[in-house]
Amino acid sequence: MKLTELQLEQIRAQVRRVKACGNPFYTERFKNVNSEDIKTQEDFEKLVPFCTKQDLRDAYPLGLASVPEEEIVRIHSSSGTTGSPVIIPYTKKDVEDWAIMFARCYEMAGITNKDRIHITPGYGLWTAGIGFQAGCERLGAMAIPMGPGNTEKQLQMMQDLKSTVICATSSYALLLAEQVEARGLKDKIHLTKGVIGSERWGEKMRNRIKDILGIELYDIYGLTECYGPGIGINCPGEEAIHIFDDYVYVEILDPITGEPVPEGQLGEITLTTLVKEGAPLFRFRTHDLAAFVPGECKCGSKFPRITPIMGRSDDMVKVKGNIIFPSTIEDVIRTVPGTSSEYRAVIEHVDGKDKMTIFVEVEGGTDRTEAALTMTYNFKQKYNMTPEVKVVGVGELPRSEKKTKRIEDKRFD
Repeated sequence: MKLTELQLEQIRAQVRRVKACGNPFYTERFKNVNSEDIKTQEDFEKLVPFCTKQDLRDAYPLGLASVPEEEIVRIHSSSGTTGSPVIIPYTKKDVEDWAIMFARCYEMAGITNKDRIHITPGYGLWTAGIGFQAGCERLGAMAIPMGPGNTEKQLQMMQDLKSTVICATSSYALLLAEQVEARGLKDKIHLTKGVIGSERWGEKMRNRIKDILGIELYDIYGLTECYGPGIGINCPGEEAIHIFDDYVYVEILDPITGEPVPEGQLGEITLTTLVKEGAPLFRFRTHDLAAFVPGECKCGSKFPRITPIMGRSDDMVKVKGNIIFPSTIEDVIRTVPGTSSEYRAVIEHVDGKDKMTIFVEVEGGTDRTEAALTMTYNFKQKYNMTPEVKVVGVGELPRSEKKTKRIEDKRFD
């Protein structure tokens, strides 16, 4: 995606500002970069250095702040499950800009101020819950700020308050949908739409949630390091996600070489914030994998589009010379009649060899032996490897109120 002249000027302004702010993090990164030398796309790609999650961790706790402390009105943080957490400072304008983008997401999904928005993602240091709520309030809709957990109360409030929109991770949306079905509540709820984010979800899961609840589903994109969820969403009837490039510039790069990939080819999403004040990002490597979708959208929006997130480069595992993503397994599951959306894959090193076991749910009445054999055969035909497939009933694999880790690599435990 080519930089516009306005975006180039915004980037130059950001470089000038962070170089002048006196923050050692930015001073070191841009010591050899002159903002006025960034005249073209090629200059930007040559002169502006990449930024990684580790760079941000190394700046813990407030080393990313590019404004005086008295201008910081809020901080958010990543989970820190794989190292020091990343602390992101926000100014008043950052918070407002994020709410504007989030409200725009709701509007693109056809949600209005007459809706009642049931918010289940977590509140606190995580960006999710408060982002969903701020966008809802800016839109003028009724926010029902439930947060995660307590499924009994979620279902009761959903009925009593006649929630029309559910906001959740895909894992929790599935859990709620299955509980609605199991308790026979479908005629007692008023949901019409779902806004789902924070983790990749495949076609099987999408269709299962949609079919049980009878709602339209929307895929919202974002990450803590870059405002939070709400920097993009798909429009009605389309899978591709519009990214708000008046706030964020998106590149899709080869994860190995860091070079741009041809339009339509899968690569790593890399983000530059154009107007963020508290902690600007320059060429941040997200590890999320997607591709640009060429052409204009039939909805009329001019915002650029990317495919749904296909996986993460750090979710990739190599088994017997084969590169496996969650999408690899989902691709095979959807070819097998009777399978549900839920699976887990466990990779172990047994007797000197790598072994992958896939646990997959199937619906009642499905011939489990046939389903296992079909999946094993299809995996062998498509990816030239033979996992052990173990079939269980729907609901037997654990459900999560947050994100679900579907591939567990035990080889290095």
